[in-house]
Amino acid sequence: MSLRALLVLAVGLPLTGCVPRIEVAAPREPITINMNVKIEHEIHIKVDKDVEALLKNQSDLF
Repeated sequence: MSLRALLVLAVGLPLTGCVPRIEVAAPREPITINMNVKIEHEIHIKVDKDVEALLKNQSDLF
């Protein structure tokens, strides 16, 4: 072999071991998500006066 070919092999061969490797693996422990959420809501209902009177007179509907 020529000196040039030997030099290419000497330089190129070690670089083939430097291939980037990506590994995807599941975690060994379960993932814990701590959510401290406070939910508040208000419901506003507008009713017709006839319906309001009906609800007052017949309170046993609901």
